[in-house]
Amino acid sequence: MSTISQSDAAQSDAAPSSAAQPRTTKGERTRARILVAAERVFADLGFHDASIVKITEAAGVGQGTFYLYFSSKIEVFDEVVEDLNRRVRHAMIAASSQTASRIEAERAGFRAFFQFTAEHPALYRIVRQAEFVSPGALRLHYTRIVEGYRDGLAEAQRAGEVGDIDPEVAAWALMGIGEIVGMRWVLWGPDVTPGGPTSAVPPEVFDQAMTFIERALAPSRPEPDQPWQEGRP
Repeated sequence: MSTISQSDAAQSDAAPSSAAQPRTTKGERTRARILVAAERVFADLGFHDASIVKITEAAGVGQGTFYLYFSSKIEVFDEVVEDLNRRVRHAMIAASSQTASRIEAERAGFRAFFQFTAEHPALYRIVRQAEFVSPGALRLHYTRIVEGYRDGLAEAQRAGEVGDIDPEVAAWALMGIGEIVGMRWVLWGPDVTPGGPTSAVPPEVFDQAMTFIERALAPSRPEPDQPWQEGRP
C-alpha cells in the first residue's frame, strides 16, 4: 500500500486546521497531549459517549486549557482523524520510499500500514465513526491517501511497471484491500479478544495478498505467436 510522495505529503499537511496553533514548545506539547488523550477516549468510548471532561481528565489538563486549542468536541475529533491520517501516510511513505520498484513499494507500504494499524487500532475505530459524526473528515482521510496513490501508480505506469489500468480505480481498490485485510487479521485475528491487544497479518496471508496485487498490477505481456502463425507476414 504505497502512498503519496514526500513532497505531496508535506504540501497536504501544510494546510492548517481551524484549531488554534500553539505558539510555544510547551503549548505544542500540551496540544499533542490533548490529541493523544482524545484519540484514546474516542476509540474506547465512541464519539457520543466521549466528552471534553473525559478528554481533559485523560490528558491531565483543565477544561480551560482544552479551549485554548480546540473550540468543541467535534473540532478535536476532526483533528484526531487528520492526525491519524498524517501519521499513517508518513509511515507508508517512509517504508515505500526505500524501495527500487513499484511492487517492492507496494509490499513495503502494505507492511507499514498493517504494522501501524496493529499499533494504533484507533485508526479503524475512529475513522469508521467519522462516517456518521463528521463525513467531511472521513472523505478527506481517504481522498488524501488516494490522490497521491493514484499519482504514484500513474508514474509507475509510464515507467512500464504497471499495466493498462485506471490509476484512480486501482488506488481505491488497493486501499480497500489494505483496509479489509487489516481489519480481518489485525482486529479480528484468532488471538484477539475484545479490548485486548491487536494481532498481526500472518505471513502467508500477506504473501497471498501481495501475489494478488502483483498480478493485478503486472504489465500486459504480448501473447506469443501461435505455431500456425509462424512464417505469416
